[in-house]
Amino acid sequence: MSAPSFQLTGRRALVTGSSRGIGLALAGALAAAGAHVVLNARDAARLAGAVEDLRATGASVEACAFDVTDEASVLAAAPALGTIDILVNNTGIQRRGPLATMPLADWNAVLHTNLTSAFLVARAVVPGMIARRAGKIVNVCSLMSELARPTTGNYAAAKGGLKMLTRAMCAEWAPHNIQVNGLAPGYILTEMTEPLAADPKFDSWIKGRTPAGRWGSVADLTGACVFLASPAAAFVNGQILTIDGGLSAVI
Repeated sequence: MSAPSFQLTGRRALVTGSSRGIGLALAGALAAAGAHVVLNARDAARLAGAVEDLRATGASVEACAFDVTDEASVLAAAPALGTIDILVNNTGIQRRGPLATMPLADWNAVLHTNLTSAFLVARAVVPGMIARRAGKIVNVCSLMSELARPTTGNYAAAKGGLKMLTRAMCAEWAPHNIQVNGLAPGYILTEMTEPLAADPKFDSWIKGRTPAGRWGSVADLTGACVFLASPAAAFVNGQILTIDGGLSAVI
């Protein structure tokens, strides 16, 4: 029996929200595994900087700036994306606040960005996957697809919805040889979580609550993403892989 292949040579991947943070790390890992990667964000200038940084490492990348929350923008960008073999729906934001006083604008912004965008982009690229009878979709869910904390109700609702959207995509598209899975990061150090890590009380709580005794890094997510995007995961479908240092495994 031959060893499973984790190589992505000849594959074309799109990673949304990849000008920084988790998305940029995942894009770099897919490129290192051999894929040609299309980076996406709304900020064209920041996106150009990310492309330059990855190309300096030898990565094969290009940029496509469009708003993943806007149907017209997604549909207009679709022809320029070319053949997409791997889609990573990573785009996400956080707008914290108590549910009892949360503005509808903050609720909608998080739902549209963290959930609806994955539907819009997947809907745009999946017809080609169906026609080729091959494709990989990785949705970046969250520990909060399963758990919640005060002031994160909109985020938890969106990421919980993304978990179930992952399974619904699997139910509809697995018969076409498309594998749809999710990554569920725990507390990862990014620009979005820097304020939390800077709070000594919260930082201490995370480190004490997590069996690994530390925050996760974006690099901790890359191997799992490459696995789910690779031929090695050909019979993995509709699953959510939690990467949280053991936080959700203990009480």
